[in-house]
Amino acid sequence: MDFHTTTPTKLLATPLQANGSSLTTSSPIESGTNLSLLHLLSDFSQSLSGANFDCLFSGSARIGEVKRVTKETNVFVKINLDGTGIADSSTGIPFLDHMLDQLSSHGLFDLHVRATGDIHIDDHHTNEDVALAVGTALLQALGDRKGINRFGDFSAPLDEALIHVSLDLSGRPYLGYDLQIPTQRVGTYDTQLVEHFFQSLVNTSGMTLHIRQLAGRNSHHIIEATFKAFARALRQATEYDPRRLGTVPSSLSIRQPISRHIVKLCSIRRISYTYRIIFLIMKTLKRAVTVDVLSSSVLHGIYFDDLY
Repeated sequence: MDFHTTTPTKLLATPLQANGSSLTTSSPIESGTNLSLLHLLSDFSQSLSGANFDCLFSGSARIGEVKRVTKETNVFVKINLDGTGIADSSTGIPFLDHMLDQLSSHGLFDLHVRATGDIHIDDHHTNEDVALAVGTALLQALGDRKGINRFGDFSAPLDEALIHVSLDLSGRPYLGYDLQIPTQRVGTYDTQLVEHFFQSLVNTSGMTLHIRQLAGRNSHHIIEATFKAFARALRQATEYDPRRLGTVPSSLSIRQPISRHIVKLCSIRRISYTYRIIFLIMKTLKRAVTVDVLSSSVLHGIYFDDLY
């Protein structure tokens, strides 16, 4: 893969070899900087070899675990944001279990839910408390939110139904809900509980969530497409953006240094951080990469904006 800069530069005579991979620069690096840079990149990339690149930013598995007990319900939720879509839900409400399976499968979250409640009265309390617990577990799993995309946006079709979901893991709870579900029930499930589920989840997770129905006539299709779109948008928002280098996705002006290893790597001048991260990814994958070094970029370190 070739990356080019629009700045006219002269070519170095020969490619430089770094740990068996070819690094070709088409911009000059001042004498002495190039070799030290290559050695540093080589050492750093070797430390990442064979590992999931996301762990550079996450530090540990992103798992949230919550137990919620009230007079009406007893709920346990465990979620792994970096899972493979393993669904294991038993709430006593079959349709809610089906929707939680959509969240897990299409979000690629491992989601374990156990709930008992006063469903002999109705499903309201169990539906609400499961959503509150899922939101709390999600908040716990996200941690400081460093390095994530933060925003998610997805439209999911299901036959005649089409639902659009947009969300922001901002720490500011808000629900915009616009579904026109034509029937009062799907099976035994009260369709009014769909909005209540998402409102409860928003309240404890601290996300801004907008749900819009673009088309649909069948109640089951509308609700299922909503959970699928939500799952995909949430997956997008929680995934890592390698270009962020583990920083909080915020434009606030409070700035703090990131990990010592990244600061050490980025302290060398005259190399674009975009190309640093591309080089590291390619090195981790044991692939050769041609890199243009932007000589006009002068960076003494990389800092992140603190969202909080």
